[in-house]
Amino acid sequence: MSRICELTGKGRMVGNNVSHANNKTKRTFLPNLQNVTLLSDSLEKGVKLRVSTHGLRTVEHNGGLDNWLVKTSDDKLSLRVRRLKREVVKKIAASAVAA
Repeated sequence: MSRICELTGKGRMVGNNVSHANNKTKRTFLPNLQNVTLLSDSLEKGVKLRVSTHGLRTVEHNGGLDNWLVKTSDDKLSLRVRRLKREVVKKIAASAVAA
C-alpha cells in the first residue's frame, strides 16, 4: 500500500537529517495516514479510506465527505475516490431532479 492520502494526494517528502557537526544524511518525512470510515450522506453508506489527518480536517471543515468531493477537482484524488465522486454527483443530481 502506498503512503499517499487518497483524498488530498499528500505523499512522502525527502529531506536531510543534519547533525551537530553539519553532516547531512537523507531521510523521508511520511504523512500521518489513518484508516478511517467516512460516511456519505447521499449514498447512505460508509467508505473506508486511507486519509491524512490534514485531509480528514478539511473534510470535516467542508461539512462532510459529499460536500468536499463536490468542491474538489479530480487532479488530487485517487482512482477509487474519483469513482466515488461520480456516484455521489449522480445521486445528488437524481435527488435534485426528483424534488
